[in-house]
Amino acid sequence: MKPLEIAKNVYWVGAIDWNIRDFHGYSTYQGTTYNAFLIKDQKTVLIDTVKRDFFSEWMEQIREVIDPKKIDWVISNHTEMDHSGSLPWLMHVIGSEKPVYCSKMGAQNLARHFSAGLNLRPVNEGEEMKLEQRTLTFLETRMLHWPDSMFTYLKEDQILFSSDAFGQHYAGMERFDDQIGEAIMPHAKKYFANILLLYAPLVLKLVEKVTRMGLKIRMICPDHGIMWRKDPGKIIQAYVEWSQQKPGKKALVIYDSMWHSTQTMAEAIVEALAQEGLDARPMHLRTIHRSDVMTEVLDAGAILVGSPTLNNGLFPNVADFLCYLKGLKPQNKIGAAFGSYGWSGEAVKLINQDLEEMKFRIVDPGLKIQYVPDPKGLEACHVLGKKVAQALAF
Repeated sequence: MKPLEIAKNVYWVGAIDWNIRDFHGYSTYQGTTYNAFLIKDQKTVLIDTVKRDFFSEWMEQIREVIDPKKIDWVISNHTEMDHSGSLPWLMHVIGSEKPVYCSKMGAQNLARHFSAGLNLRPVNEGEEMKLEQRTLTFLETRMLHWPDSMFTYLKEDQILFSSDAFGQHYAGMERFDDQIGEAIMPHAKKYFANILLLYAPLVLKLVEKVTRMGLKIRMICPDHGIMWRKDPGKIIQAYVEWSQQKPGKKALVIYDSMWHSTQTMAEAIVEALAQEGLDARPMHLRTIHRSDVMTEVLDAGAILVGSPTLNNGLFPNVADFLCYLKGLKPQNKIGAAFGSYGWSGEAVKLINQDLEEMKFRIVDPGLKIQYVPDPKGLEACHVLGKKVAQALAF
């Protein structure tokens, strides 16, 4: 991939990872990018690096713009290894004495990631750095999504280098929102649902802070995926709406099944939900990745979880999903549990415990059916679906 001038003397110098399919448990079926940025002025600044695997090709990109030894300063917005992994090798090339600017937590984290040899310079919230014709400002964004995270703002060009916020796991030849259009929004939604949902209250506070500061944003450059230049306000507004977690008229029936009995229950419940006018979707955990299910959870109003009982417990895929769901802490959801069993039947009780722990509003004690649902059991499934729909009535 060639470097790209995104503004006068400001360059995208990232790497495209076409083949990655799992990003610590998140399915990246269309790959990702690791975006880094080079600003040429009297002082030349590099913002972020790339995953270690891409160091060599990344350096070739930089060499097309400038001799790497002429880089004066490095800024590390985030210390996660997909953005800092090449940092020690970069410093070996450009000179280890050159400063690496980062947040205070970033300095601590980088020192722990790379034991020695970095000239770390912590910056403060609102601190400015003059390059000569341009000015950089630093905004602390703690816990979006690591304690060290920060944004860098290029004042004169009104460009926000937003680290992991506003990004997407998407590999493509497009670099900007106007080149790909609406097709990028599902990727942005999935990214938010699986990485930033837990920090939704902090997202709202960040937007308030940026508004209060009066920052004008002409372009947003995240560390993954495309850059927002046509309408950066669109992704900001989407983040606000997703962070508010308003429940929609959508119900998800999330389940796994051993011998199709729980599946039969799930399909009967979906039918009843749909008859009541809801957007009802069955989501089989063995055929739909948990991160794709989580994307649908974001704007769903009701979550029904079904599992057969296996060894007095939950079916493994259901237990896995509930663990994943609890970590992201979705809000404002109605919940219900269901499942088939042979002789003990603990699964429904265990699902309810997890849903209650997440503060879901449980609208039914749960439905369990021994072995195969008969017509009476299927009617009970319909009753459960209608009950959930009525509880979600707008």
